[in-house]
Amino acid sequence: METIQTREELAQSLLDKTRGILAQRPVDRAMLKEIEGVVTELSDQTHLWGNDDFPEPAADEQQNRYLIAQDRGIGLSLYLNVMRPGKKIPPHNHTTWACIGAVEGAEINTLYERIDDRSVEGKAKLKELEIVELKPGNALAMMANDIHSVEICGDDIIRHLHFYGQPLESLENRIMYDLENGSCKTMGIGVKTK
Repeated sequence: METIQTREELAQSLLDKTRGILAQRPVDRAMLKEIEGVVTELSDQTHLWGNDDFPEPAADEQQNRYLIAQDRGIGLSLYLNVMRPGKKIPPHNHTTWACIGAVEGAEINTLYERIDDRSVEGKAKLKELEIVELKPGNALAMMANDIHSVEICGDDIIRHLHFYGQPLESLENRIMYDLENGSCKTMGIGVKTK
C-alpha cells in the first residue's frame, strides 16, 4: 500500500511540476529538457514499476501499456510501457510533446526528419537523423512533430515511462511512416489500465 501511495504522490508531483514549467512560455526544446529531467527522477524509482503491479505482456503479446496518471482526463498523461524483445514500432509522430524515461532495459529510438514536400497524400520520405539507446539513467524528449521509431533488442523485457502533453487515446492525427514503401497513414493506439 505504501508503494502505491508513493507512486501516486510522485506521479502527481510530476504533473504539478510540469504544469508549472508549461505555464512559463510556449513549449520549446529547452522546456522539454526540463520536463525530461523530472521524468528521469521518476523513472529512477525502479521499485515503483515492478511486475507485481504492472505485469509483463503474455507470452503471445509484445506490449502492455498502463495509464499511471492523467491531468483531468484531457491533458498531461503518464503511461508505463512494458515491452518484450522483438517489439518494433514503425516511425511515427505524436502530435503532442513527449518525454520517455527508462526504468529498466534498453530500447533503440531512431529519430527522423520528413524531407518530402507533402504534395502527394499517403506518400512520405524520411531522413535518419540520430539513433538513441534509451536505457536507465537517460531520457528522450520530442516535440509534437518529431518522428521516431522504436525497437526492443536483446533478451530482457523493458519498462519505460512515457509522458505526453495529451492522452494517447485523444491523438487522432498521428502519422505512421513506412520507410520501405515511402508511404504514411494515420496511426491507431490502445491502452490497458490498471
